[in-house]
Order: sequence, then C-alpha cells, then structure tokens
Amino acid sequence: MIRRWLLRIVAPLDPGSCGLILALMAVGLGVLYSASGRDLMTVAGQARSMAVALAAMCLLAHLPPHQLMRLATPAYVFGLLLLVAVALGGEVSHGARRWLHLGPVRIQPSEFMKLVLPLALASWFQHREQGLSLRDFTVALLLFVVPVGLIARQPDLGTAMLIASSGCYVLFLAGLSWRVLAACAAGLGAALPVAWGFLHDYQRQRVLTLLDPSQDPLGAGYHIIQSTIAVGSGGVLGKGWLHGTQAHLDFLPERTTDFIFAVFGEEFGMAGEIVLLLLLMSLVLRGLDIASQASSVFNRLAAGAISLTLFTYMFVNMGMVAGILPVVGVPLPFVSYGGTSLITLLAGQGILMSIRHHRTLVKR
Repeated sequence: MIRRWLLRIVAPLDPGSCGLILALMAVGLGVLYSASGRDLMTVAGQARSMAVALAAMCLLAHLPPHQLMRLATPAYVFGLLLLVAVALGGEVSHGARRWLHLGPVRIQPSEFMKLVLPLALASWFQHREQGLSLRDFTVALLLFVVPVGLIARQPDLGTAMLIASSGCYVLFLAGLSWRVLAACAAGLGAALPVAWGFLHDYQRQRVLTLLDPSQDPLGAGYHIIQSTIAVGSGGVLGKGWLHGTQAHLDFLPERTTDFIFAVFGEEFGMAGEIVLLLLLMSLVLRGLDIASQASSVFNRLAAGAISLTLFTYMFVNMGMVAGILPVVGVPLPFVSYGGTSLITLLAGQGILMSIRHHRTLVKR
C-alpha cells in the first residue's frame, strides 16, 4: 500500500527535470555553505525552504492544467488586489514598500504575480484561440502593464522586469508579430530619456555605475568591481571549494543571494560555470520541449513563458555579476539563498510537469 501511495505521488513528476533540479539544489547548498562562512544554520534554513518548495512542486504537478486555467483569472485578480494593498499600506523595508502582513503571515505579492501572470494571459488567449485580433493583444498588454507598473513603483525594478518579460513571452508565443514587438522596443528606447527623469536616485546610480564602476569604487561600484574580480580570479578550474578569497575575506557583498554566482565562479572557475550553465539551460530546454508537445493553447503558452522566464532569471543574474547588466536584485535560480523565489521557481516547474503528465487529457 505504501509503495502504491508513493507511486501515485511521483507519477506526474518528470524524471529528467527532477534530476536537473536536484543537481542544481545540491550545487546551491554546497556553494551556500562556502559563501555563508560554513554556517550550518543558514544551509539548514535553505534546505527547509527547498523541502517546502518541492512539496509545492509536487502539489501543482498533480493539479490538471484545465483546473489551473480556471484558477488563473481569480488568482490574477487576487494578486492585483494584493499589489494595490501593498501600495496603500505595505511594509517599508530598505526604502522599498514590497511586503504585506496578512495576520501572522508576511508575504511579497510580486513573487505571487510572477507565477500567476503568465497563467492568466495564457487563459485569456485560450478562450480566444478561434481568431485573435489586435484588440485581444491590446487587452493582454494591459493585463501585464498594470501589475508591472505597481511593482516598479514599490520600487522593485528586478521583479518588474521579470514579470514584464514573462508577459512579452506570452504575447510572442500567442502570435504577436516580432515586428510589433520590435516597434514597441524601439518606442521604449526612444522614451528612455523621459523615463530617466522618473527613476529613483539609486536606480540612476546603478545605470551610471554599470557604465563606469570605477567612478565610485568604494560605493556604488563596489558590488560590480568585487564580483568581476571574484569571477576572473577563478580562472579555468577555480581555487577549489571553500578556498575562495573574495567571499571569505568579506570583500564580496550579498554573497549568499544576488552574487552567489561570483562565489561559485571563484571556487570552480570557468569549467564549473559551464557545467552550471548547461544544467540550467537543460532545464530551460526541457520546459520548451514540454511546451512544443502541449495539447492546448493554454498549456503551450504557460509552459513556454515559464521556461523562458527561467532563462531570463539566469541571464540577468549572470549578466549582473559579470558587470554587463545593472544590479537589479535577481537571484540565481535554485542556487541563491532565499525561500520565496525558490518556491516560485519550483511551483513553475510543477506546472510544467502537470502539463507534461496531462497532455493527453484536453479539457476546455
């Protein structure tokens, strides 16, 4: 009976994806142990977050996609209300209003919206698959512009960028011409001088620091300078696990979260970075393969957006650490310390596994 019960639990799980996820999380715990100064309490806390996130992944993997589609719109409305509540009376921490207290629970609604928005947009296009018009795309654009605007106002530029990218992926996969997207990108580029005036001082400083970190080496440019030193000093094979100097001598800031890739690069070198990149890209490609075999518009759009958003996570984090993108506070998937983003990522993987497992069961 126990064996049958276990088989029912693991039946929807994709062995390939699970293997990649477990490998990435094992790497994450190993690097976190080094980056935290061998702090077992920090590693244990992350392990507990991983257990909760894996449970969320298993739960969503069992939920059929047609039920996810039914829940998508109410969840989107709920998430939007939470973002409005944050704007009106959320908790202010480090100059940003991002958190909301619901009784004893403290939540960050923007993380919830990362998962809900692509599902809501995919549901919107599923119900209009017979013939899409420009009006349908315009409404879909508004559906993700509103939460992105609320999150950018908190301010949380990194999360706003991730959510905006997931919305753009859905629009593109739904059939919006790349010419239209290119025109929109050109329009945004032309509006940058105007947008500059609306940025916070620290956001402007991040852009200026990206262009020339040496202008403030002990202030705004410190993160980028130290992270590039750490990555470069690793060479081809690295200095060895637990033997990185930038992290252990406290030169590298945020070394367990946003800049953990710099710790990894210093200790495992370019060879280790390539292996980590291959693991992450394999997981992205596995998700895109699931999207290509999806049995409905909703499944295809949701799977494609979740997979490409994972790629955006890794690209932005690695670009930020390498000094080619501004520092926007995006974690390295499955490796950086933090429970909230880990739950969001694994919940997305659970949705992908549900789409794969239920692909022959088409319900509309």
